[in-house]
Amino acid sequence: MESIAHHTAQEIEQRFTSGVYPKRDLTIVRGKDAVVWDDQGRAYIDCVGGQGVSTLGHANRAVAEAIAEQALRLISCPEIFYNDTRAEFEALLVSLLPEGMQRVYLCNSGAEAVEAALKFARLSTGRPNIVAAVRGFHGRTFGALSATFEPKYRDPFQPLVPGFTHVPYNNVEALAGAVNERTAAILLEAVQGEGGVHPATPDYLRAARQIADQHGALLIVDEVQTGFARTGRWFAIEHSGVVPDLMPMGKAIAGGVPMGAVGIRETVKNLAPGVHGSTFGGNPLACAAGIASIREMQRLDLPRQAAEKGAYFKARLEAIGAPVIREVRGLGLLIGVELRTKVAPYLRALQAEGVLALPAGLNVLRFLPPAVITREQIDFVVEKVGKVLSA
Repeated sequence: MESIAHHTAQEIEQRFTSGVYPKRDLTIVRGKDAVVWDDQGRAYIDCVGGQGVSTLGHANRAVAEAIAEQALRLISCPEIFYNDTRAEFEALLVSLLPEGMQRVYLCNSGAEAVEAALKFARLSTGRPNIVAAVRGFHGRTFGALSATFEPKYRDPFQPLVPGFTHVPYNNVEALAGAVNERTAAILLEAVQGEGGVHPATPDYLRAARQIADQHGALLIVDEVQTGFARTGRWFAIEHSGVVPDLMPMGKAIAGGVPMGAVGIRETVKNLAPGVHGSTFGGNPLACAAGIASIREMQRLDLPRQAAEKGAYFKARLEAIGAPVIREVRGLGLLIGVELRTKVAPYLRALQAEGVLALPAGLNVLRFLPPAVITREQIDFVVEKVGKVLSA
């Protein structure tokens, strides 16, 4: 095999990567708080945030030190054995969950957490069907993909898991009409991120809770992107006061180390040894990162920071007033700017101006900055957004 020593990272990845990712012409090599740097030394304000992972920001010293210390002590320990770091993490995580959620299942990603929740719902109720929402996004594994609505993700992999139906989001009547005695669970996001940054109304989520209870079904609320201070609360469901039966989590849970979890209410039955599992789930390294991340989020009061900075960011974006903007919406530091045209050219223009952002569908600019972003950095982002949208 020829040497790759004199090739760039982009050349090497183009040669060896699977090809399933749409690559941007940018090589990120370093980050600190809300800023990342490319291989040419240029800085960017990071409003991609690892697609919601980096709520705490990049290169947090407490998290890095916890990872290093744990790596020198014990990295792997499957859940057939007890472990001190895992026990500490589970207790800390449960202390944050909505009241009534007293157990957790640990895994490696948000999609795995959704898969576990779907399995637990079917196992608990003995029923086959899941009701999810139009524009919902829950992951790309087969069960999570079956719950995801967007045809471009689904169609190449048909047939998917049977028993899934989709109803309009924020429509109580449609939801009530779809749930029956064969429904194992209702699966919803508290804010649809990938689907265009659409927050659920509190009344809709309360109605979902009532409809599930009325039919003996479970309520699953997907907090993979919205959990851990993103929306101004620890979890977005707290804005409505609703307690789900199952709550998949991921992304920001461990400061960037791959991890997922499911919060479990006592209404979930039949979880016996052997019904599900994971080789790496609950490994001590991820748990150590999770402990440090949550404690840093608590120390920095990130839910408050996300609420205050998110309101400021959203108001500044609304004040741009460019004709291409149809609507600005969101919750905390999960903000979408819906445009009257396709978003891709504006993402490229923002990158050229030193701002990294995401799409949410074809025409929505999505901003997921770390909650440690400063107001000065928010002002910089808004200035550049105004510039490219007004060009």
